[in-house]
Amino acid sequence: MKKFRCGDLMPGCAVTFTGTEAEVLAAVGAHAHRDHGIADVTPELVDAVRGALVTVG
Repeated sequence: MKKFRCGDLMPGCAVTFTGTEAEVLAAVGAHAHRDHGIADVTPELVDAVRGALVTVG
């Protein structure tokens, strides 16, 4: 299981995601679009999210 805290990349955002890497990446992409107005999830953003993932459980 992986965990990602959006606030690690978007200061002030308290949303967290937990699941497999694929589940977290999909949820983060939807969240970025819906809540942060990011229309295109770039490879650089995906790399940044992957770098901020922590293993839990």
